[in-house]
Amino acid sequence: MLDKIDSPADLRGLEPDALPALCDELRKFLLDSVSNGGGHFSSNLGTVELTVALHYVFNTPHDRLVWDVGHQAYPHKVLTGRRDQIGSIRQKNGLAGFPKRTESEYDTFGVGHSSTSISAALGMALAARQKGEDYQAIAVIGDGAMTAGMAYEALNHAGDLDADLLVVLNDNEMSISPNVGALRKYLTRLLSGRMYSTMRESGKKALSHSKSLSKLVKLTEEHMKGMVLPGTLFEEMGFKYFGPIDGHDVQEMVRVLQNLKKIKGPRLLHVLTQKGKGYEPAEEDPCTYHGVSPFNLKTGLVASSKKSTPTYTQVFGQWLCDMAAQDERLVGITPAMREGSGLVEFSERFPERYFDVGIAEQHAVTLAAGLACEGLKPVVAIYSTFLQRAYDQLVHDVAIQNLPVVFAIDRAGLVGADGPTHSGNYDLSYLRCIPNMIVMAPTDENECRQMLYTAFRQDTPTAVRYPRGKGMGIEAETAMTEIPLGKALKLRNGRSIALLLFGSLLPQAQAAAEELDATLVNMRFVKPLDEAMIRELAQSHDLLVTLEDNAVMGGAGSAVNEYLHTAELPVAVLNLGLPDEYIDHAQREEQLAACGLDADGIVKRVRTGKAGKSCVYSAPSLSSAGLR
Repeated sequence: MLDKIDSPADLRGLEPDALPALCDELRKFLLDSVSNGGGHFSSNLGTVELTVALHYVFNTPHDRLVWDVGHQAYPHKVLTGRRDQIGSIRQKNGLAGFPKRTESEYDTFGVGHSSTSISAALGMALAARQKGEDYQAIAVIGDGAMTAGMAYEALNHAGDLDADLLVVLNDNEMSISPNVGALRKYLTRLLSGRMYSTMRESGKKALSHSKSLSKLVKLTEEHMKGMVLPGTLFEEMGFKYFGPIDGHDVQEMVRVLQNLKKIKGPRLLHVLTQKGKGYEPAEEDPCTYHGVSPFNLKTGLVASSKKSTPTYTQVFGQWLCDMAAQDERLVGITPAMREGSGLVEFSERFPERYFDVGIAEQHAVTLAAGLACEGLKPVVAIYSTFLQRAYDQLVHDVAIQNLPVVFAIDRAGLVGADGPTHSGNYDLSYLRCIPNMIVMAPTDENECRQMLYTAFRQDTPTAVRYPRGKGMGIEAETAMTEIPLGKALKLRNGRSIALLLFGSLLPQAQAAAEELDATLVNMRFVKPLDEAMIRELAQSHDLLVTLEDNAVMGGAGSAVNEYLHTAELPVAVLNLGLPDEYIDHAQREEQLAACGLDADGIVKRVRTGKAGKSCVYSAPSLSSAGLR
């Protein structure tokens, strides 16, 4: 059947009795395709029946279906005309790993970060009302994403406006890391058994012949359900609550959705699903199988390879444990990314000093500020792209108060297959403009460890930003040594060209420096800059080339430009970094090459820039301009 489904219209041509068999085919297709090509796995297996039911009942794309985060959107892509392209997902020129508006009319809202679906779908519902158009708006959000404050802001607004909106709460008791928070405990406690539902239905039957008793019980129930019914929270926010229902019974979901389609106003359907459904290893360990490389479906194992070089994330995790053993003031904080940020061992060894706040980046940063106020030394482990969500807290709650919070910023720069929603291309730009901040960018694993130690030793906000994946294979020294603040390190002496490297592009810079016979300097600090080194290079070289895995606009190169202008140092400058555009998903090496940041690209751009004498800083004399 699946081979004949080229659009949801084809799906809606099936009889309801055929849907369970179609779901089995779709799940098998996902098992085969993702195990062969890699990608998000357990989350997609858990939403097969839900996806089929939604597209079967609603007239998509006329009805707007909005997925939260998008980790679970592979079944949606298969059913909306992209079945034959699934093998290309997350690869260069292939399908995106998340819903993307430019990819399909069925992708009504581009996502990648969590907890945005209700706000977006509410906007669509209000637009339908304002334009007088008749379409449904449906948001599908997981219980992990419901730990974020933005979801409740949207629920509160939708209930107040009495908007025609359906929210589907996909409750699998999991986010990427084990789900946390009081709400999760509340839902889990209530749904661990079915006592309430059984008593409620039995009571209805027993009292159906007694109007007075039935009325009394209904009034009593309204007072009691706040203590026992999970829907009360949503009903108090203005939503009609339905559920919970079995998210793997596709026919039951179709019946429920068909009824809900006829109801107006804010509605919330509570669906219970299982991550990794249909593949036992993923059912037992959904975290490990959240995002996978190609693996053997029969054994569940990735093909064996040579001894793996530690990732920067692993280097951070080891440093955090070592530092915590030395200093009991250290506390670790993560916004729902224990595994991704390398905090598993720390959480097990120092559980009283470990805080997973859920998908609540703003809270994570201000929590750190509060801890720092009381003399503790918080380390916030966070992806670059997620720190963007807490920028106001970074400025107001940490930097203005000059609190000693360490930001260990993972996934800095281009991240490969996850594409632009997850790339950390802007942290150097948005961090260096904040007063009191120290910003460091290591070139290898050992420097990363030493910079983290240096950051921890400061009494001011500090950030160490490092890339996704493996380093250069440099073994990190066990001993920890503080790096002098704002001091660069010259790695190679050359002739007329000087490469000023900020961060992780050391292999590319070394190769380019050899080809160009250029001086190579590891700048190490984006803030404070080593101004003495820059002055020396400007006076002894014809061309300065800044190199960074960050947006050129406002980045480390801009910091160099600003100093040269202020110091009235006339020298040709070429800023190399990420262009003013979003870089599509591909392997990181492919992305770097596309941006001209591989060794060949650097050499070519330097020679072109030098020949054209572009970017020349010829600073006018301030005294001659009458400004002194």
